[in-house]
Amino acid sequence: MTQESVEELTDENTSKFVQTKDWNIHYNEAGSGPVLLMLHGSGPGATGWSNFGPNMKELSKKYRCIAVDMPGWGRSDACPPEKRDHVEAALQILDALGIEKAAFLGNSMGGITSARFAMAHPERMSHLITMGAGARSTLFAPAGRSEGIKVLQDAYRDPSPEGMRRLVDIMTFDSAFATEELVQQRSNSATSRPEHLQNFLDGLRGPRPVLDFSPLATSEIPALIIHGRDDRVVHFENSLNLVSIIPNSRLVLLNQCGHWAQVEHPKEFNQLVDGFVAGN
Repeated sequence: MTQESVEELTDENTSKFVQTKDWNIHYNEAGSGPVLLMLHGSGPGATGWSNFGPNMKELSKKYRCIAVDMPGWGRSDACPPEKRDHVEAALQILDALGIEKAAFLGNSMGGITSARFAMAHPERMSHLITMGAGARSTLFAPAGRSEGIKVLQDAYRDPSPEGMRRLVDIMTFDSAFATEELVQQRSNSATSRPEHLQNFLDGLRGPRPVLDFSPLATSEIPALIIHGRDDRVVHFENSLNLVSIIPNSRLVLLNQCGHWAQVEHPKEFNQLVDGFVAGN
């Protein structure tokens, strides 16, 4: 891929679909080389492109970047909560695309999926990279829903531009990132798939799963844990918990950074990812 084509990457010209065993899954792809599988967070209107599009423009110069809309989000198949299994979905994506091993980049929910995938299928993962992933401990983090989680869930009930403006604002440290373009993009994406919204809300009625990440204590996969010091959605203590468990891991804690490290600090984020993957 030429430098010129990298700079011209758009959602439309990188858009693809793959039929896996259980789902028709949309993803954006650019570049060649080692595979970076990018998994988005759980917010309404979230897609692989909305979470990672700008990062792909730089990282695709050296890597094959695949930013997935997980089942239940974006342009991928709807998925009722009882059938939501993103670890299985990620495995099916790798199989359908003929990818033996990939580095996983997961934001928030995508980071949880990536950590769970590392426990279930370590032979298929080369590197584990998480940003703002929830790996609960209770020393300092709120016992109940965080301020950001409350806003996120409210945005599923009100995916209007006003609801999305509140969501984007709480996801970031600097309100300048809550641009009208991003707000409208997220609102349009959410309202275009009302079944995704309802399925997510239906899932809130069930018991909250308790995730055990202790098996990562024997993991040999190198891990880069990134978190914003000012994250109001997932407290950075979650990443302290992860880095305390995983033997071959390191934590980067960014000041003046909210829940979207890859959005607010894209240059540093891209350099961290490249240096980590190339050096391990």
